[in-house]
Amino acid sequence: MTTYRRDYYEILSVSRDCGGEEIKKAYRKMAFKYHPDKNPGDKEAEESFKEAAEAYEVLRDSEKRQVYDQFGHEGLQGTGFRGFNGFEDIFSSFGDIFEGFFGFGSRGGRTRARQGKSLRYDLELTLEQAFHGVEEEISFHRLEACNTCNGTGAAPGNEPRTCPTCQGKGQVIRSQGFFQVSTTCPACHGQGEIITDPCTDCRGGGKTRVERSISVKIPPGVDTGSQLRLRGEGETGEHGGPPGDLFVVIHVKEHEFFRREEEELICEIPISFVQAALGDTFMIPMLDDKESHELVIPHGTQPGEVIKIPGKGMASLRGYRKRGDLYIKIIVKIPKKTNQSQRELLEAFAETEDLALSNKKKSSKGFWKKMTQ
Repeated sequence: MTTYRRDYYEILSVSRDCGGEEIKKAYRKMAFKYHPDKNPGDKEAEESFKEAAEAYEVLRDSEKRQVYDQFGHEGLQGTGFRGFNGFEDIFSSFGDIFEGFFGFGSRGGRTRARQGKSLRYDLELTLEQAFHGVEEEISFHRLEACNTCNGTGAAPGNEPRTCPTCQGKGQVIRSQGFFQVSTTCPACHGQGEIITDPCTDCRGGGKTRVERSISVKIPPGVDTGSQLRLRGEGETGEHGGPPGDLFVVIHVKEHEFFRREEEELICEIPISFVQAALGDTFMIPMLDDKESHELVIPHGTQPGEVIKIPGKGMASLRGYRKRGDLYIKIIVKIPKKTNQSQRELLEAFAETEDLALSNKKKSSKGFWKKMTQ
């Protein structure tokens, strides 16, 4: 049974063409209204709080928003978006949104949790892959919590100790005349804890470098510079903070036959002047079919004419159309050399057009008359 999910624009009470600041303002209003510290024990308020955070996470991101506008909730499954694991995940991701709420920046004053570092992966695709969409297996390295110490940085059997200098606050206060100045604790460097017996595998850092392999779904229509954000696939966060994200940056290789301009595909077809004059039909390769497409060249086609084939271009990521069009530019090739038989035929044709070739000078008046007919 499919679970009904409310529209993100409906959740935040904004229009579908609203800007980023309007979305942020609407989310702040919802977050303030349903904040768990303002509604203790209210399960409905908690769900509304999480629902608003999920809507804001999608609509504030231009790429996720484009996918959602085009494909709805189902389309987000291919972007790595998984929602939030809990309140701390939300507070860590949107800490700036909560500045000024109840006198603190994040819930309960817990400011040590930090989101992990985001990573970048450059993925090269062929034009065919960009046309159809593809699922690619990628491998990359990232820092994860050390398995030996479970991310604590301390050797097995030991735990980090509360810093005696700052008493676990990460800050020390010094008096300077009439003022008190808070600075980062020099003993624990702001961590609030010290490790006396570090883990030998991570050397006290709490993280180790590992290779990660995942499958990435690339939607049809991506272009060079397109980015897919895979939430939570970056490095492990600090002190329980959420992991960073992985940004997959697309690079589409040039094609030997087709040239792309946004959603449109463009190619050039060389034909002989005989084909241009008499017309012809032949097969050309296409990106969307295994078989070729029948192209009809009308008789009397002029050099540089363009034939449009609707709906045979690239898929649109913007949501306002399904696919672009294919434009075929006709290039008429004139032979540089002709044999005797060919020349005789061409001269006979010229005579039928009153264009007999000779060294005789012709009246310019006759020339201009021909040009204006």
